Amino acid sequence: MTVRTQIWRLLGQEDVNFLLTNRIPRRLATQFVGWLSQIEQPLIRDASIGLWRLFSDLDLRDAEKTQFRSMHDCFTRALKAGARPIDDRADVLVSPCDAIVGACGAIAGTRLYQAKGFPYTLEDLLCDSDLVETYRNGRYVTLRLTAGMYHRFHAPHDCHVDRVIYVSGDTWNVNPIALERVERLFCKNERAVIWTTLTDGDRVALVLVAAILDVVLNLKHRGPNDIACDAAFCKGDELGWFQHGSTAIVFAPDGYTLCDDTREGARIRMGQPLLRLPSSS
Repeated sequence: MTVRTQIWRLLGQEDVNFLLTNRIPRRLATQFVGWLSQIEQPLIRDASIGLWRLFSDLDLRDAEKTQFRSMHDCFTRALKAGARPIDDRADVLVSPCDAIVGACGAIAGTRLYQAKGFPYTLEDLLCDSDLVETYRNGRYVTLRLTAGMYHRFHAPHDCHVDRVIYVSGDTWNVNPIALERVERLFCKNERAVIWTTLTDGDRVALVLVAAILDVVLNLKHRGPNDIACDAAFCKGDELGWFQHGSTAIVFAPDGYTLCDDTREGARIRMGQPLLRLPSSS
């Protein structure tokens, strides 16, 4: 049995996994790894990327480059041209990132789920009454990025970004083990809400939830920070990136439907169909 296999078997034990990734000083660990990942000294860079490979399913075959200045440079890598074909159908909202699909489907009023038996509300997550009403009885898809995945996220459709709402918070791990143990986890973590308007006027939101070893913006002001924006994007255009693995939740109004392959546990790549617009339902 290899060292890698032994590590994965150990981390697969739920109590051990939860202890190692949550019962530590989460914010300090996040800040330390953020600092370490920026170091460009070759020995530190190579050792940190080597450890990352040991603990994750890192695959760099579709990366634009294979030599990196730092671990952060590798985390936020770009891909080769054409590595993620974009579904260009006008009636399709595509996945903004590579991910594993988590809880998804219809929102019951303002109630939805992070995992079976663990509900939360739009009010607690979005911290904005207009957003809550826009997605009341709407649709949602939770997208979980693992540490080894491509970490950039992109526009799910031709759109205009109107606002970004940043909410400071904790950095709980967002893996399935934590989601089945920590109530309202997404509502406790640091997050950013990107509110977009599609060309047909529909409002679609991306909620980017930070996790341990990851930071979205790290602003110091507590509570919601409302940031005005004025930027246009085409479907598939890059919006930003996560530092490490994390979660993106896509919200759409009532009338949208899940695409055929959008189901819990499925792996999806950026640019693949995620939700279908109402006009084609």
